[in-house]
Amino acid sequence: MSLADPGAGVSISMTMIGPGSGCETIRRVCVVLFHSMFGLRAVELAAAQQLRATGCRVVVPDLFAGATVPGDVDEGFALMDRVGWGTIVDRARRSLAGVSGEAVLGGFSMGVGVIGELWPERTEAPAVFCLHAPTTVPDGVRTGTPVQLHVAAGDRFAPADQIAAFRESAARTGAAASVYQYPGAGHFFTDVSLPDYSAGATACTWTRVRRLLDAVS
Repeated sequence: MSLADPGAGVSISMTMIGPGSGCETIRRVCVVLFHSMFGLRAVELAAAQQLRATGCRVVVPDLFAGATVPGDVDEGFALMDRVGWGTIVDRARRSLAGVSGEAVLGGFSMGVGVIGELWPERTEAPAVFCLHAPTTVPDGVRTGTPVQLHVAAGDRFAPADQIAAFRESAARTGAAASVYQYPGAGHFFTDVSLPDYSAGATACTWTRVRRLLDAVS
């Protein structure tokens, strides 16, 4: 499926994983996954398939209109800069136009930043999971909303002050925050194609995410 972007002359590709054309009718729970600054790649699509196998419907917006880089941080930042943060967030927002407000939000690294932009508009989300980077829990979320943060221990992209700010925002808003830090893992430890990969941390992360989704289904 693609959404026209008349202002930029491009289209927004959106991979729909699961039966039907979106999340209008939720059989179990609907999940929206936002990709990293490397673009929509195998790691996100494999995660979507994994969640689909549990009965979820999963939407994976392509916020870079097909552009990807192989996993180099500098190239990732350069690609993100070329697309532009405003364009990234606008594409993400429009990709959710037909998605239930009660969809779970999940993101990989940069995708967590996208969650941070859109979550204040979707405070009815029943759960949120953040992989490889923290965000701020916005005012207006339902009391007790479960929010998971999964990061590598000592990750420079998830410094202690940002994790503390995440905890503080969750406490202020009444969200139920869980922070998981994985020693020995690299920043993007869920991506088997990267040196950051940790099989153990990845297995623990997806086990915990599945439990989260079970709890809100």
